Amino acid sequence: MSAPTGDNDFLYELKAEVEAEVTLAESSHPEEVADLPVTDWLFDPTDVEREEIGLRGLLDAVEVLEDDSRPGDHVA
Repeated sequence: MSAPTGDNDFLYELKAEVEAEVTLAESSHPEEVADLPVTDWLFDPTDVEREEIGLRGLLDAVEVLEDDSRPGDHVA
């Protein structure tokens, strides 16, 4: 992860938040919950998987914006 500089402060903080959410989604182990009876579920494992996929897409988008906002990195 790059260090925050000026305009990148928001993106840096957003990236840190999304990474924390991805870690939380991964730690819920939806694959293990799916083996339990539905009545024992505290959450729907499919919803967790969808959320993780969405978070990873958001993380990729933030990284692209971060790269685009760095001066001198653009190729003409």
